[in-house]
Amino acid sequence: MKPASLWSLRLGFSNKEAQKIESLGLERFLNASFKTKFDAVVPSFLKDSPRTLEELKAIRQQLKGQSAEEGQEMRKKENQVSQEMKIWWMEKMTSEEFPLREKMTCFWHNHYVSTFQKVKVNHWIFQHNQILRENAFGNFKTLTKQIVKSNAMVRYLDNVDNRKGKINENLSRELLELFTLGIGNYTEEDIKNGAKGLAGLGLGESEALYRKFQQDNDPITYFGQKGTFKADELIDIIFEQKSAPYLITRKLLKWFIYDAPSEELVKYYGDYLRKVDYEIQPLLQKMFAEEYAKNTAGSKIKDPLVYVLQLQDELHIDKMNARLMLAFLKQQGMDLFGQPNVKGWNGGKEWLSSQVYLQRNTAADLLCNGKNLGQNNKVEENEMMQNKASKRLDIALNFDASGTNKTIISELQNRLLFQNDAEMQTDFETILKYDFNPKSEGAENAVLRLFNAMVKRPEFQLI
Repeated sequence: MKPASLWSLRLGFSNKEAQKIESLGLERFLNASFKTKFDAVVPSFLKDSPRTLEELKAIRQQLKGQSAEEGQEMRKKENQVSQEMKIWWMEKMTSEEFPLREKMTCFWHNHYVSTFQKVKVNHWIFQHNQILRENAFGNFKTLTKQIVKSNAMVRYLDNVDNRKGKINENLSRELLELFTLGIGNYTEEDIKNGAKGLAGLGLGESEALYRKFQQDNDPITYFGQKGTFKADELIDIIFEQKSAPYLITRKLLKWFIYDAPSEELVKYYGDYLRKVDYEIQPLLQKMFAEEYAKNTAGSKIKDPLVYVLQLQDELHIDKMNARLMLAFLKQQGMDLFGQPNVKGWNGGKEWLSSQVYLQRNTAADLLCNGKNLGQNNKVEENEMMQNKASKRLDIALNFDASGTNKTIISELQNRLLFQNDAEMQTDFETILKYDFNPKSEGAENAVLRLFNAMVKRPEFQLI
């Protein structure tokens, strides 16, 4: 069985959970994760941001009487609020005792994409994120209904422009292609008729609602069923389709365990999801319990979030500058609340292009030398000076101070790499030689050099 540290990266964001998994056992760890409470508190940084349609209209009216500079200042302020929301979420990810809910929130965040750049209302993006968090382990069909009727989604996928006589198919298409069934499991006619059923679903005070004079109440045919269907009914029909469970089980397997899951596994877990009426918690329980026993080490490339948070955890960095971490994630192509398009982050091999790999190695060098991320970049240096973050980081690496070079190499290798071979062992013993004395002055720096070499290995990029 693989080390629990590797599995902790799948159930959280770093090795922090390893000891809990080993002491509690996987089943108790999962039960504790599923029981985590949903926090409905609205963060203070949103207090001055518009929450309702009325408040948004009032701000738009206010902008009409302002100069271009004043309007720009207001937009700048909302951009800063968006940045604060990213920091808030990063802190939740790293501070939760059982972070699986946040890991699942991040999964759903990349499934039902809705970005601040398009929506432009922070509170709606926050509401969207909270729907995902509250329903992280809940029912897939229920979650789909809530998301489709969120202000963020109807704006992001242009359903605000979808009305009788002037149909916009964006939301209807992505509901089928990206959210539920996947390409090849619906017709263009289903998209057109679904758009008619969604016509008039626009912005509301707290959630999207139908506008009486914009909705289309003509009967339609949707997946062979005839009637007048609105959002909830359309989604009920979608989830009756044979292919309904497989897109999401494939994506869950890719998110947690395999970059290339077999179709046999996709169907196996998809059939189970249908059996439990699209409840996500029992699916996850089954998937983790069964895949845990397999030798899956090295089957998935770490995303940038897992990569940088594992480094932070291993080096015991208490407070890494959050803005610089977010800048690193954006550089790596994983901008929170800012995916490149409605398909979200593709993941897999895209997390390990030559440029991304080079950026990761640079990040490892900086952190192992007690420097902030981006400290060799002038733009980020200005950011650090403004935030007074240019001082050196306090770093510490755990290792057996009574061990030999070989036992310390083995200890780190077991934590960081899923495999070792003779060539790698020789490389590591060149850094930490046979006569290494862990009690000597400079011993920790020598082990840090070993650590830095290990985290630059292609194997460290994998879980």
